[in-house]
Amino acid sequence: MSYVELKNVTKRFGKVTAVNDLNIDIEQGECFSMLGPSGCGKTTTLRMVAGFEDLDEGEISVGGRLLSSSLKKYYLPPEKRNFGMVFQAFAVWPHLNVFDNVAFPLQIRGLSRAEIAERTRKAILHTGLEKYETAYPNEISGGQKQRIALARAIAINPSVMLLDEPLSNLDPKLREEMRFEIKDLQRKFGFTIIFVTHDQSEAMALSDRILVMRDGVAQQIDTPLDIYTKPANRFIFSFIGLSNFLPATVSDGAIYVENSEDCGPVTRDLPSNLPAGPRITLACRPSEIDLSRDDGVRGFIKQKTYLGDIIDYRVMIGTTEVRVQKSRRSALFAKGESCCVKLNRPHFYPDDMPTP
Repeated sequence: MSYVELKNVTKRFGKVTAVNDLNIDIEQGECFSMLGPSGCGKTTTLRMVAGFEDLDEGEISVGGRLLSSSLKKYYLPPEKRNFGMVFQAFAVWPHLNVFDNVAFPLQIRGLSRAEIAERTRKAILHTGLEKYETAYPNEISGGQKQRIALARAIAINPSVMLLDEPLSNLDPKLREEMRFEIKDLQRKFGFTIIFVTHDQSEAMALSDRILVMRDGVAQQIDTPLDIYTKPANRFIFSFIGLSNFLPATVSDGAIYVENSEDCGPVTRDLPSNLPAGPRITLACRPSEIDLSRDDGVRGFIKQKTYLGDIIDYRVMIGTTEVRVQKSRRSALFAKGESCCVKLNRPHFYPDDMPTP
């Protein structure tokens, strides 16, 4: 059942439409991510949910309670929405210790001293800060500062947690640890998460569903698996994960990499939704390509790079370069060696669509 609802939400800044006719239904307890390149409208959307921006059209409601409506001329201030929010910047007060940083929002709400102490200590415990209650921000690490922001948001018992790229200032290892901690906190407290990020791996790891945005318009709302394996359009295919876009031709009931007919066909099984015309664009993931000695389109290894457990190959099929990533435990090919390429689960797009 829908808990957070955005209906026909539009936001303009002068002549620029930052968010255009956006419709979202988020279930209670769901982790919902908004993903897209810079300037796509995801942070503006989050700010409208939070109440930091009013909307020009549409309405927003949470749990059946109206928060903003352009038609009804209604706007509920941020402080009355009962949302926790964690920003990209740590946003901790340097003159307050950890306990007082977490307790401050509760003090503003005028809660009793006993309730403030109980809620603060509970939030500190669940974010692993119990050893640092009396420490000041300049005495702790960046990850611990981000935990302060999480604890402060948890302490108010929010119905919805809004996360605006909260992990981008952390190093890669700590960022990965914090993803799991955020997910654990959600399970413990049961709040709904709306998470803004441009990091695909964060969105894939944390989310129950993902909204991919471009130029203020929703492109696809789906599970991480379906976003990756069943992208709604070429932009999503190019934005999520690594991708190859190869010029291709359709001839005599088969698809070939352009100018490489003598290397053999990519496939003779033409899909029903194949774009019209003799020239098309073939899209495939580097991880979904097999290399072998004798099965597939003929090519040769132009370049080979070790990336830990992955070997990154650049394979030439005629004059077209294809990126292939395989486990180092698979059959190995040397630079300059001949090989055959088999494309699994290729996608096909019209030739006249420029790659984003």
